Amino acid sequence: MGCSKKRIENQFAAIGIGAMIVFISMVLVAGIAASILVQTSTQLEMQALKSGQETIAEASTGLTVKGVEGFNDSGLIKKLAIEVSPKAGSPDIDLNNTIIEITDGSEKHVLEFGGSAQHVNASSINGDIESNGKFGSATTFGITVLQDADDSCTSSTPIIGYGDHVIIGVNTSLIFTTNSGLPPRTDVDGLVIIEEGAPGIIGFTTPASYVDDIIELQ
Repeated sequence: MGCSKKRIENQFAAIGIGAMIVFISMVLVAGIAASILVQTSTQLEMQALKSGQETIAEASTGLTVKGVEGFNDSGLIKKLAIEVSPKAGSPDIDLNNTIIEITDGSEKHVLEFGGSAQHVNASSINGDIESNGKFGSATTFGITVLQDADDSCTSSTPIIGYGDHVIIGVNTSLIFTTNSGLPPRTDVDGLVIIEEGAPGIIGFTTPASYVDDIIELQ
């Protein structure tokens, strides 16, 4: 009788130890799972924050083309003055890291900033942008600074912020060699592509005839 009772008690003890082992195992598994979930959620939160910041920067950054004027020389537009300014809310834009894609339908060219030799402030050109402004070369564009309150758009660091206005000069007589410029009835398309954000859009058709020396194109 006593042995039977002892065996029953031993069985209860074994069952209790087994249940405790199972319980501890469940706690350990739950702890590991919770740790993985916390780590994963933290990584997702960091990734979402980074993606959100990049999306905001992409959406708010951009360049606006305020207008495009062409300079008529003997029936051909041989220079383009493209006035640009950052969009409202846009961070500063480095024109050193900006390119222009431009095409007349038969030729397409990519231009970059021509460096310090292709930079000038409007205050030093006596108001004559056509003759004294900067218009680049066959592969570059020039910058004529119209408004720059904080003097950030220098020849070495041409950075523009909101409120700044510059003219990007393009020498179409050197770029479009087929006609040495833009003749009448020419479709021109292009983009002013900045490092990050929305590009400025160039799009116009030259008039059927050139009457004035300076022609508003866009």
